[in-house]
Parts: sequence; C-alpha cells; structure tokens
Amino acid sequence: MREITTSMAQFFREHLALKYVFFGGKGGVGKTALAGATAIWFAGQGKRTLLASTNPVHSLSGLLEQSVFGAPTPVKGVDLLSAYEIDTRETIERSKKEIREKIQWFLKFADISTKAEDFVESATMNPAFEESAMFENMVDLMLKDEYDVYVFDTAPTANARRLLGMSKVYSLWVDKMLKSREEARTLREMLSFTKKKEEDPLLAYLLQFRQRMGQARERLTNAEKTAFFFVTLPEALPIAVITRFIGWFHEFGIPVGGVVVNMLLDRQALGEKVPDFVRNRIQMQDEHMKTIWEKFDRSVRAIVPLFDQEVRGIEMLRQAGKALFAESG
Repeated sequence: MREITTSMAQFFREHLALKYVFFGGKGGVGKTALAGATAIWFAGQGKRTLLASTNPVHSLSGLLEQSVFGAPTPVKGVDLLSAYEIDTRETIERSKKEIREKIQWFLKFADISTKAEDFVESATMNPAFEESAMFENMVDLMLKDEYDVYVFDTAPTANARRLLGMSKVYSLWVDKMLKSREEARTLREMLSFTKKKEEDPLLAYLLQFRQRMGQARERLTNAEKTAFFFVTLPEALPIAVITRFIGWFHEFGIPVGGVVVNMLLDRQALGEKVPDFVRNRIQMQDEHMKTIWEKFDRSVRAIVPLFDQEVRGIEMLRQAGKALFAESG
C-alpha cells in the first residue's frame, strides 16, 4: 500500500489558523463519527471546540450518547468540547417570521393591499427553504465567533454542495435585488410630490444581508481558516460521488483539505484463515484502493479501519481518532 504524503495531523500542524472544518461525503460513509473524532482531537489540543450538525437527519446525540439537540451542549467526558444538533424546525419558524416581516415591509412600501401570508406560504413551500434556513443558522454560528474551532458534520454531499454554495447564490441574488430596489426607490421619489426621502427598511436589510453573506463567503473560501474533508469507503459509489464533487468545490473556491478513507478491512488483524466472503471483500477493497490512490494520491490524509464494533461513545471515538490522526511514514 502506498504511504500517505501528508497525514491529517500534519495537515492541521501546517494550518494552525484553521477554524472551520467540514466533513462530507455520500450518506453512510461515517462522516459523523470522523467529525466527532476530529472535534475530540481539537479539544485535546486545548482549543474550545464546537461540533455541529447541519444534517437535517441528525445523529450526533446518538454518536455521543447524550442529547445535544437545540443548543450547544458541553460533551460529557471531553473538556473544551460542546456539540449542537441544529433545531431545523425552530430555524424554519424563525425564518418564516423574518420573511413575513420583510414581505409586509415590501407590500407597505409598494402600496399593495395583499395579505403577506400568501407570499410567505409560497416562499416557504420551496424544497430548498429548509437548506436555506440551515445555512442561515450555520452562518450565525460562524459569525458569533464563540469557539476556537468549529467542526461541521454536513448532510450528504449533494446537500452540502447546495448548503455551502448558498453564500455565492445569495450574493448574486442580493446584488440583483439591491439594483431593482434602488431603481424602484429612485422612480418613487421622482414621482412623489414631496422632496422627502422615505426610509426603506427592506433596502437596509438587503445591505446588511449582503455584508453578512460577504463575511460568510470570506470565511468559507479562506484556505487558512476553512477545510472541507471528503469521506469515502473503498467502494465504487462513494468514490464516484466525491470525485464529482471535489472538482465542484474547487470551482466554488471552497478549500478541500483532503480525503479520508473509512472502514478498510485490516488483513493483518484477520489472520490467515478467513471466510471466502471476507476474502472477496478484501480483494474488492484492494481494487478500489488502487482507484483512490490514482485519483486522490497526495490528497489522502488518513485510512481508518473497520472496527469490530460500532463507533459510538467517547471511548470508541478516541479509538477512531488514533487511526485518523496517526502519523504517516
């Protein structure tokens, strides 16, 4: 087997200012467990760390064997570490309230006598609304700057792509909205009989929102502060998924920290006498490892074995962390 050029531990030593660490990949590859192991490692380095889930289908509470839903919660048995499963329902309701207020501003400004509820219902029925609300919550966490390091367990890669890509999409949308808003206000003032300039709360909000998205985008695209790690299994489909999305992340300017291979069968631990089923699985994994080395070579940061029990609870997460942060060479 080829040797890892730059290990996970070495990568973090070379990026001491790293503050936002994301784990993504196809569903079921072990993103949550590896994010948890990384968060514990950072806390062990003396850094106040928040492990947060942006996956609508949360599993952090099960992983840590304690409830961390709805608010940042200190993790039992790990100093300096808190964890947080974002309450999507609370986020959505708050977003609906904010949208209702903004639409009411707009309708009043435009002298349109229509109920805001009709617009709110239309806006919040969009399938992407939940992701948008989750992105807002993630940005809130990042901009509050209450921790030294944030480790995010993201949704499966396609969702993570849309989630992180929203910073750019939002920026483009806000620029167009601002232009239209300025033109509408100028026209309204030209047609007005008074010279008094009216306050436009929606315009003020858009300006503030653009600044906020700019701050988020600056963080997400800063290679010194941010790194996105792709988790794969030595199997065809997870490899194909991250191959496709690594290029997209590069194009979007989101720094890719590397690739972590999870659940590799340890042939030495299995011994000589193994069932044909296991031998066939090893051969299959060997073939896929060749593909991984060919495609990602210098980007592979760690190879984590398949353990004989579920990675759950602090003790098992520490064990996974030893493999994840093993030195190369």
